[in-house]
Amino acid sequence: MSPLFLALLGATVLGGVLATVDQSFARTTGIVLIVLGGWATSLCLHEFGHAITAYRGGDLSVPAKGYLTLDPRRYTDPVLSIVLPLLFVIAGGIPLPGGAVWINHHALRNRRVESMVSLAGPLTNLVLGMLITAAVQLVPMPQGLSTGLSYLAFLQVIAFVLNILPIPGLDGYGAIEPWLSYRARELGEKARPWAPLVLFLLLFAVPFVGRAFFSLAYLVFGLVGGEPVLALLGQESFRFWEF
Repeated sequence: MSPLFLALLGATVLGGVLATVDQSFARTTGIVLIVLGGWATSLCLHEFGHAITAYRGGDLSVPAKGYLTLDPRRYTDPVLSIVLPLLFVIAGGIPLPGGAVWINHHALRNRRVESMVSLAGPLTNLVLGMLITAAVQLVPMPQGLSTGLSYLAFLQVIAFVLNILPIPGLDGYGAIEPWLSYRARELGEKARPWAPLVLFLLLFAVPFVGRAFFSLAYLVFGLVGGEPVLALLGQESFRFWEF
């Protein structure tokens, strides 16, 4: 397992400890570490989900590429894969998809496996969101810790909802792509470089689209047991520098 991944995990745990301290600065610092460390950790787990599913599905080149080490440096460019998504979270925006693992689709056994490889990443985010919300619901904890974890869980749900959309360049499209006609896949390939950019512009620039997206995200968050009020409190503490 990558030492860098363990460091990210350690930062998240440290944040959890600080979030329990009855002192405003320490508690806020803890929430920031929970969110940033936890989000970076989840980016690695998202890509690991793609990789391990591909490996079990027939792509035996995955281990040689280092994808099973949970090392964020292996998931394409570290700036685009880790730093840029973190900056978007810090800015209070929608968490961007992270890196990418390059899969040999010709080695995969069938179209069903290809679909599962694409779905494995966003499903990892959904499972993480469910586990975190379950911990908040079932384990008594100070408010600082519960709000920080709730906001982290909400980011996982947002990542799931975003990535599952059937738009070229996102995992949701990757899940249906093997079942499309050759002509449809050809059009999807042409749209892949710019379709996610158009989506992000619509989310930020068109109020109706942004509201619809976040309404769906909050719906899913509630279905997995999340408490929106705690997530909002965690977001406010995380974005303390804006006040």
